[in-house]
Amino acid sequence: MAENGSENSDHDNQDDDFRDMLREFLSGSGNSSIDPNQLAGAAGLPNDPAAIQQLLGQLQNAIRNSGDGINWSLALEQGKELAAKDAAPITAEQRAATGQAFHVAALWLDEVTGISELTTEPKLISRAEWVTATMPLWTQLAEPVATSISNSLTDVLKDQAPEEMQGMLANAGNIVRAVGGTLFAMQLGQVVGQLAAEVVSGGDVGIPLLEDGQAALLPQNVAAFGDGLDIPADQVGLYLAVRELAHARVFRHAKWLRLQLLTSITEFAKGIHIDTDRMEELAESFDPANPEELRQAMVSGALIPPKTEAQQAALGRLETMLALIEGWVDVVTAKATSRLPKSDAVAETVRRRRASGGPAESAFATLVGLELRPRRLREAAAMWQAVSEAVGDDVRDSLWSHPDLLPTSEDIDNPAALVARLDATARGEEPELDEIDQALEDLLRDDGTERPTEE
Repeated sequence: MAENGSENSDHDNQDDDFRDMLREFLSGSGNSSIDPNQLAGAAGLPNDPAAIQQLLGQLQNAIRNSGDGINWSLALEQGKELAAKDAAPITAEQRAATGQAFHVAALWLDEVTGISELTTEPKLISRAEWVTATMPLWTQLAEPVATSISNSLTDVLKDQAPEEMQGMLANAGNIVRAVGGTLFAMQLGQVVGQLAAEVVSGGDVGIPLLEDGQAALLPQNVAAFGDGLDIPADQVGLYLAVRELAHARVFRHAKWLRLQLLTSITEFAKGIHIDTDRMEELAESFDPANPEELRQAMVSGALIPPKTEAQQAALGRLETMLALIEGWVDVVTAKATSRLPKSDAVAETVRRRRASGGPAESAFATLVGLELRPRRLREAAAMWQAVSEAVGDDVRDSLWSHPDLLPTSEDIDNPAALVARLDATARGEEPELDEIDQALEDLLRDDGTERPTEE
């Protein structure tokens, strides 16, 4: 017992030594050869005394509470602080104009889709309100990578440390993880805060960041979107209101869709790990006078190795789902806004904005190594248009009623085959089975006889 007590005491002393060493650096006493500016750069903070002092204070707090996991409230604080810069209040005029736009948009959508209108009133939100409303989902999606980075930092420090420090580091994993998690949380806040200045609506990133059935526009960003387009502001606002309502409606109608989409993203993120070899290379070659390489590695995804085959397959399924959603929204919005003289010009601006890397792409590439660009958007939109023209809007929208009915990647490749199946069903004919379905039916038949095939 005495030996165990002595051993525990030694471990406690080593932990205290390590904490003291970090606190000495974080206190800014000047005894450390590391420049605090490099940590500010790694966290995505501006290189100014106030930002650096804030970072050091947060890291000190992380050391004191190293067993409590990642403090995601830091991300929220950073995001709201950045979103508040250059923010403009929502005026009564904007509320009136946007309220009218949402009203007209709902009426126009009722004419082109059988998917019912929302049960909650659309909102106007500020940039800071958007950060607050969406941060819980951002942290949920980013946490697997944040944990991986923190664990990798611990492993690399242990591998790189001199032998005489191994005992100290062996008992300081929680502290290192806390520091790494703090840096990541602050970086997340910076990314989401920057994103708040870009998005125009709740569904602008392609996934439902807001609660089910909630539509929202950010009037300050809507105004910025329309700058320089030579299109009347009311037409821009109305077009974006139609898109936002269409996006919110499909997620409210297909109640399974949000969970399926977010589950796919989360599962993909959980499969990501950090390239420790790359991190060790950075540690060996790192120049404290030039922290840009470290910052770029953290924010560019360079520490995340190439995707595995399983991840590539998951990514393909995810891209198909995103393309189906965005393609449907595009088709429905185009039909609903056919009265707008400049609707085609606004639609082209939206397409170019998305093609050049929409607001979601940089955020997800940074946080979870995942780009959410719907690469097959045009093909998916063409498929939805072909279905609509062949069998009507109601049949088109009925495909969202169950995940088994949703078109597949093969349907996007060959819309004619999908249209033929839907046509046959509309005529009351039994659809032709593919080889797999035919084999299953033959297997399940009680009498064991094969279904007769047509000549």
